Amino acid sequence: MTRRPLEPDFFLLFAVMLVIGAGNTALQSVLPAIGRSLRLPDSLIALAFSVSALVWVLAAPYWARRSDRTGRRTMVLTGMAGFSVSVLLCGIFLTLGIDGVIGPITTIGAFIAARVIYGYFGAAAPPAAQAILASRTSREERTKALTLLASAFGLGTILGPALAPLFVFPHVGLAGPAYVYSAIGFVVLSMVWLRLSKDVPHSHAHGAATSYPSIGGNLTGASVTAAMTEQTGANIGYTDRRIMPWLLTGTVMGHAQAMTGQAMGFLVIDRLGLAPELAQQSIAIVLMTGAFAALLVQWGLIPLLNLQPRALILVGLALAAAGCIVNALAATLLGTAVGYAMASAGFGFARPGYTAGSSLAVGPELQNSVAGKVTSVNGASFVLGPTIGVALYAAWHPLPYLTAAILCAALVLYGRRALELSAA
Repeated sequence: MTRRPLEPDFFLLFAVMLVIGAGNTALQSVLPAIGRSLRLPDSLIALAFSVSALVWVLAAPYWARRSDRTGRRTMVLTGMAGFSVSVLLCGIFLTLGIDGVIGPITTIGAFIAARVIYGYFGAAAPPAAQAILASRTSREERTKALTLLASAFGLGTILGPALAPLFVFPHVGLAGPAYVYSAIGFVVLSMVWLRLSKDVPHSHAHGAATSYPSIGGNLTGASVTAAMTEQTGANIGYTDRRIMPWLLTGTVMGHAQAMTGQAMGFLVIDRLGLAPELAQQSIAIVLMTGAFAALLVQWGLIPLLNLQPRALILVGLALAAAGCIVNALAATLLGTAVGYAMASAGFGFARPGYTAGSSLAVGPELQNSVAGKVTSVNGASFVLGPTIGVALYAAWHPLPYLTAAILCAALVLYGRRALELSAA
């Protein structure tokens, strides 16, 4: 059977992943300023994203299984529609709160409800997009295609915060990015509806649950690994000695990254003494710098250096610890941006090492099981991590960064022996 041309469909699927990642991180970048303008506790802002991350983690495996049984095009449309509707509702509720039509607590409650829509339905698109590509590419082409598709989330973490200040319009103010990304989402949804090729359910290709797109939370690559392997019933436990040290490292590292990323918007506002309405550009600079540093590492330095998984983790965590210390001590925008770039670059080294090490620790028959656990650990970090980070920040502003530095340094000491033994 002759394969249909892939390029038009690939660009559509890339756009879906890019817009979902960019829209989510754009909201994360503006919400600290909105929360401060509404005089809401910082912990409620973190809770809004923790809830949507939890719903995503719970829903992603369901959608991954369903995309293998039903039409993948329908699942992509479901995910894109859920994202677009959710972000539009977020914009409406934030506008009503900013204008004083509804109270601050009602505003954040309605915002969280809208985010639940995103967390549940948004998780449907990535595994379906993976399955479409897997069914349309040869085994040799599949690695490159799926890796490029996964990179759309990472690119979105740069574009989302970078463009958000441009969308702070008169009358809607800081809610502007929500309206813009919702409009973009509906445009992409229409293009997918009109142009994406129909697929055949029950084909051999399958997708995998994808981790929650979040600030500082570039995908681990585990979803790509799972989508490239044959589905088997073989399973491995979280406490299996072959993978437990890797999963423990990923859990602690993920929480350290989530804590520091979620607190960053508040840190910029307080450190620079800016009014919330004027802080968005500075927040965007710091977040964009961190996302760019992580992608530079993953797209450029890792292929160039060709380090083994254990070395990637140890080097990355040492760099992340140093960056977190800089963030704890810096007093300027430049210092904060440099520290966050160092930390993000460090996590950019460590995350692929954690994914690869977990995969190499077992044989082919367990790849799907390990990939699912790696993705779950990564997603779970962004359920509790943001709330923990903001709670530490409320106690003392440098505390989440000093805590993250200590955790990363402890992992370096732990990993020097434990990861070596587990990989043997």
